[in-house]
Amino acid sequence: MNKPMLSVFDYGIIVAVLLVTLYFGLRYAKNQKSTEAYFSAKGRVPSWAIGMSLLATLISSVTFLGYPAEGYAHNWILLVQGLMVPIVLMGTVWFIVPLYRKVIGLSTYEYFEKRFGNFARYYSSIAFVLRQFSGMGTVLYLLAVALSSMTEINTYWIIIVVGLIIVTVNLLGGIEAVIWLDVFQGFMLFASGILCLLVIIFSVQGGLPEVWRVASENGRTGFGPYDLDFTRLTFVVMAINGMFYAIQKYGTDQTVIQRYLTARTDKSAIRASLMGILLTVPVWSLFMFIGTALFVYYTQQPLPDGIGPNSVFPYFIMSQLPVGVVGFILAAMVSAAICSLSADLNALAAVGIEDYYKKLRPNRVDNEYLKASRTMVAVAGLLAMGIGFIYVELGSESILGIIFTLYAIFSGGIVGVFLLGVFSARANQQGVNIAIVVCIIFTAYAFLTSTEIEFAGGSRILLDLGDFNFTHNKLMLGVYSHVVVIVVGYAASLFYPKPSLDPNLYYRGWRANRQLEKEGGKQHD
Repeated sequence: MNKPMLSVFDYGIIVAVLLVTLYFGLRYAKNQKSTEAYFSAKGRVPSWAIGMSLLATLISSVTFLGYPAEGYAHNWILLVQGLMVPIVLMGTVWFIVPLYRKVIGLSTYEYFEKRFGNFARYYSSIAFVLRQFSGMGTVLYLLAVALSSMTEINTYWIIIVVGLIIVTVNLLGGIEAVIWLDVFQGFMLFASGILCLLVIIFSVQGGLPEVWRVASENGRTGFGPYDLDFTRLTFVVMAINGMFYAIQKYGTDQTVIQRYLTARTDKSAIRASLMGILLTVPVWSLFMFIGTALFVYYTQQPLPDGIGPNSVFPYFIMSQLPVGVVGFILAAMVSAAICSLSADLNALAAVGIEDYYKKLRPNRVDNEYLKASRTMVAVAGLLAMGIGFIYVELGSESILGIIFTLYAIFSGGIVGVFLLGVFSARANQQGVNIAIVVCIIFTAYAFLTSTEIEFAGGSRILLDLGDFNFTHNKLMLGVYSHVVVIVVGYAASLFYPKPSLDPNLYYRGWRANRQLEKEGGKQHD
């Protein structure tokens, strides 16, 4: 990319933000004396801060660079997934949050074990671990490539420095440092996004009306195509995928569920969740519209050869923004990646200690578990950096598309297991175990018969079954896997005895208990 280099002032701002990041780790280090404090902050965090933390957890360098790239190259169809989140969760979060706070200790997948046994727990837990490592490697890769193109610093060194800072903050300050760092980053994110958008709009001749006119005439607005075709990316595919994404993220993902546990009360946790949900969608929309506005700007201004969609936003930052603002924007981008990855590391360690270490070494003193947790943070951080290196070697053309595809593949029916657990008192362990095995076979078939690889100078499908290949869009793979678990799991359960359940583990029982508690409270009054 032919562009001016960063000034000393810009570098100074980035270094200052990195030092502030380390300060948060040191600031809360003295509180980390138990695993409860390390992973759930013992209820010391207010709901508004947890809400901001949820926002920052779901925003990363993927949002910072991937959404503008998609908005520049296409219309807003990839935004549909995010728009489905509030629609689905406004009606479900009010019972999902108290349910988890009532029935689990720390790991989300403890619920799956209580409802359907060990197999369901470890299937969902391993899927979470695989998905997190894939996502973390992608975030590091995207950040390193973008920064390297703007500063000419080696991509591997960027991954190493950022990765070590993330590990250090986690080792010192635990979840409490992660959450307050998220609050800091959340404000930087809003400020940087709004600042960039305003600069672009005022740089376009004709302003916002011209942005809208040119974008509309060139197919950069709207969410189509709207036809009912599951073989390609359509509004319907994204909407269906978004409904399951919302439940998976807010109903089965450790990074989010762990935030529910840090709140003082159920009401505080629900308020935090709603705040996080309602803030996240505007941020996704903001960065998508930055890409749209960039498309219009570069129809009026020449764009050098070799600047593709993934590079156009970094190029604009480096070539059009003044000294100081460039440093602030890049610092916000780095901070977004650090916050997202810090939350991922803490969640991975929480799952590692609860789902695996305590199973292998039960009834040990808490100090041993705390040391093991910190070791897991360090190891997970090193592995994420290694995956980032691999991605740099392999390269990538569409990061956002890869992220969504990974979600679809590694979701592997987990939402189906969760929905059966919550809404069906008839579903049992045997039925769900059979459904998971069927789901694994289906996912393997769909992935192998729809994925092309380069081989002997050409491309070929991993497993070519001709007319029986899976031809639907990859995002539908995840949807079908959830549906397979629901249908097969419920049908197979009918062949086995109805389970005897703790009422707190499913919706109807939980609602009945809540009603009794309210009536008891009135009589007491």
